[in-house]
Amino acid sequence: MASLIVPLPSFLPPPEEDCTRLKKASESFLRDEKTIVSILGHRSAEQIKVVKETYQHLYNHSLLDDLNSKLSGDLKNALVLWVHEPEVRHAMLANKALKAMTNKIKELQVVVEIACGNKTLYVNAVREAYIDLYGCTIEEDILDCVYDMPLKKTLLALISSNRHSKETTKKEIAVEDASKMHEAIRKRRLDDDSFLWILSTRSISQLRETFATYQQLFDHSLEQDIANCGEDDLENLLIAAIRCTCNPEKHFAKVIRESMIGIGTDEESLNRAIVSRAEVDMLKIEIEYAAMFDSNLVKDVCGDTSGSYQNFLMTLMGKDPLE
Repeated sequence: MASLIVPLPSFLPPPEEDCTRLKKASESFLRDEKTIVSILGHRSAEQIKVVKETYQHLYNHSLLDDLNSKLSGDLKNALVLWVHEPEVRHAMLANKALKAMTNKIKELQVVVEIACGNKTLYVNAVREAYIDLYGCTIEEDILDCVYDMPLKKTLLALISSNRHSKETTKKEIAVEDASKMHEAIRKRRLDDDSFLWILSTRSISQLRETFATYQQLFDHSLEQDIANCGEDDLENLLIAAIRCTCNPEKHFAKVIRESMIGIGTDEESLNRAIVSRAEVDMLKIEIEYAAMFDSNLVKDVCGDTSGSYQNFLMTLMGKDPLE
């Protein structure tokens, strides 16, 4: 349930028209941010790719360069993130998270979101984009930048997996897998090879069956039992992986909520969640947010943002800008 609203094919302006309007808006004395938001905030990734190619052909320089030089602040950061191809965007986010060298869940969960919140074909495209951008694999940077061995092992297993895509499930496999995962938790070996192999290779439907079976067999959810092992980064990373695999809207609702709690706003996390999910499941995230926090996502985002930046996020969320 994507939130992005794009024109019907019969009403979609030609890319040349989009480029002309974008060029004029970016070069106007006061910068016509409203026009820039109204165009780019209503174009899909494929449509933006065509607009960028046309812009380069017409003006002999890139749209991204112009946005970077003409805009500023939170609006620039969000728009530039949006205009990148999705796989390039995710490769850049992963690199920034790893190079932060903090080894904290806030950064490392970005890699989990990529590995567990997308189909295998897309994850492989992100890995290829990473090589093109940085001249090394994402696995190599995980090895170099993540110094905690259990975290390193877990991230490598998740990002390198080739998850089955079949929708059929087998109860006997679910029972066996649930028992293996429970035993690993009982021994507090959350980076156990069998545990990680199950989490990184089983199909989404089979994992859902396994998690339901786990609850039936042991009277606790898998998430609960992992959380009961402690509140360290490994536990939080595995919980994020479980949520991103089977209920990504729950994970991203939490990311958005945490980006707005306390003094100030974590715009990077807010941008990442809304920009990366606008074409995927933003409407589901909005519903999940209300259920989890008894609050309205749109009102909360509006309360923490302002101006053209706020209008751009509202546009991606399928809402009318307030200004």
